[in-house]
Amino acid sequence: MNWSGRGAGALLAVAVVVTTAGCTADDSNGTEGAASCAMEFTYQGRTYRDVANVEFTVAGRLGTATTPPCDDTGSDDVVEDGTTETAYEIEGVSPDVAIGVGSSPDDVVFVVSSSGATLPPEVRELIEAS
Repeated sequence: MNWSGRGAGALLAVAVVVTTAGCTADDSNGTEGAASCAMEFTYQGRTYRDVANVEFTVAGRLGTATTPPCDDTGSDDVVEDGTTETAYEIEGVSPDVAIGVGSSPDDVVFVVSSSGATLPPEVRELIEAS
């Protein structure tokens, strides 16, 4: 893959991190209604958000990751309880930076502990290698 293709992939992944950072309260018609919370997990005190288009290898089981409670209705009464999933180590990346989360090693979502619009160098390397 040439540099511009890798750069585009990294920018796409950053856009995914930025756009999944919050909840949305608009449906497809632009009216209030259907909403959903961002895909977000906590593991060992860090918050992780999903990043798309990353090729990775699961290295082993780490423990349990938790989704925070989600109030996607805007109501004070209804809050969806958080859930738990298994956290997996990603080959070549510290769990401080990224983990996989899912019900099995074959069903894992790649999530990154990152703040801001810049992905950690380890994650950018995975994207560029794709």
